[in-house]
Amino acid sequence: MTRSWKQGGCHCGAVRWEAETDDDIVADACNCSICSMTGFVHVILPQSRFRLLDGADAIATYTFNTGVAKHHFCKHCGVKSFYVPRSNPDGYSLNLNCMDKSQFASIEIRPFDGRNWEANAETLAHLSKE
Repeated sequence: MTRSWKQGGCHCGAVRWEAETDDDIVADACNCSICSMTGFVHVILPQSRFRLLDGADAIATYTFNTGVAKHHFCKHCGVKSFYVPRSNPDGYSLNLNCMDKSQFASIEIRPFDGRNWEANAETLAHLSKE
């Protein structure tokens, strides 16, 4: 499995980041309330493989329910391009929709039942491990 650094960010360009991901990516389309409303498609990885390049001062954070997840979004355009998920508080989840898909050799999107999060969250826990 090959990996390389890929870039992403928000709509207005104020928040930019890079992440080392597999070139053949498997992303998760979650049906929970917030992911459904925002169109977030998850690429989860360890914190060590993520670097914020620009926009630390442009990021606002939203939390709800348990407060474990840190939903980071751009203060200017409102796009959530990455965040710290409750399922993986030791990693980041990147929004595949905020990345140029030509950076990947292949993309598989699988459904994730986030509406029944408690029953399914453990299936994601390994994604943020080194």
